[in-house]
Amino acid sequence: MPLSAAAFAIVHATVLPVSGPALPDAVVVVDQGKIVQVGGVVPAGLAMIDATGQYLMPGLIDVHSHMGVYPWPGGSGNSDGNEAVSPFTPRVWVKDSFDPEDPAIPRARAGGITTIQVLPGSANLIGGQAVVLKLRPSRTVDPMVFAEAPRSIKMACGENPKRVYGSAEDDDQVQTRMGEIALLRQEFRKAKEYAVARGAKSPPPVDLDLDVLADVLAGKVRVNLHCYQSHDIVDWFHVADEFGFRIVTIHHALETYKVRDVLAAHGTGIATWPDWWGFKLEAFDGIPEGPALVSSAGVPVATHSDSASHVQRFNIEAAKMVRYGMTEADALESITLDPARLLGVDAWVGSVEVGKHADLALFDKYPLDGTARVVKTWVDGALVYDRVKEGTPDGPR
Repeated sequence: MPLSAAAFAIVHATVLPVSGPALPDAVVVVDQGKIVQVGGVVPAGLAMIDATGQYLMPGLIDVHSHMGVYPWPGGSGNSDGNEAVSPFTPRVWVKDSFDPEDPAIPRARAGGITTIQVLPGSANLIGGQAVVLKLRPSRTVDPMVFAEAPRSIKMACGENPKRVYGSAEDDDQVQTRMGEIALLRQEFRKAKEYAVARGAKSPPPVDLDLDVLADVLAGKVRVNLHCYQSHDIVDWFHVADEFGFRIVTIHHALETYKVRDVLAAHGTGIATWPDWWGFKLEAFDGIPEGPALVSSAGVPVATHSDSASHVQRFNIEAAKMVRYGMTEADALESITLDPARLLGVDAWVGSVEVGKHADLALFDKYPLDGTARVVKTWVDGALVYDRVKEGTPDGPR
């Protein structure tokens, strides 16, 4: 979908820039898909959207989505998120599985979501490359790709790779956590040697897996790690330190409150839920106060969904963070600016500022109010959801 060419102004909303204090009864002007004015008066002759009594904030960002690779209706024919043939499949790219007609996508836009990172599943130690998408309505995936977003990859540890590869008696892949770490070191050692040989006069044959891992070692690919328990997190930091790459985001991260100082020292953020716990053994020490404790250590905290259902009510997930000790300002950041930082796209999205993409969500009430609903959603200045046209504005909540 092309950028919206026509300029317009949203007037009389309380603007929540996220990067600064709230602006009551403010003006936001959009032109050529970008925010060109925040505050001041409306330029003469400009089309206006009256948002009296409503709240305008940046479009919401989900850093952990499987929409489009596990699309509705669910079933084996649509299950395209895990290439579970080996613990190491960095060569695969989740974009090649993505179905832009997943019915979950318009429902996410109805919740104010404008950007998602789609990740492979967590069957493998290194499961493949992710893709960052704008939720532009599109028949194909290419127009949805967030062009400015850096490359990223999904890794995983703990129970999942053990469960997938350690169940058969004759499985020689990985059966224990020590086996996981040993395999990880082995592959990164290969990648390090491959990177050196790749620059020689007679380079080795192309290896698609090692090509990607060599780029990870060179800092060209951002690492997302699915990890729950604190001892697993520390083990993976040992490997990252040994080979000189950075873990940018730990996903799920239920025990990161125990090692929040270690995360802060490594410049690593987390993506997590406010209150999921206990669904498997490594999730039993999750506590609802965890995200607030991690945030208080200066670590970026992103609310994530990992669910095509939860993504529809992201603002309520953020409100739960407040219930368990996070400040309202940090909770709003957890669904906007912090995920933008973790994706490396905060120069373009995540706050309402002049020069940024006009990805915006308009709520009928303060977004952290549990009864707040999205009224309109814009991506690059184009209206992609309008409750009046698609919803029941006066119906039951």
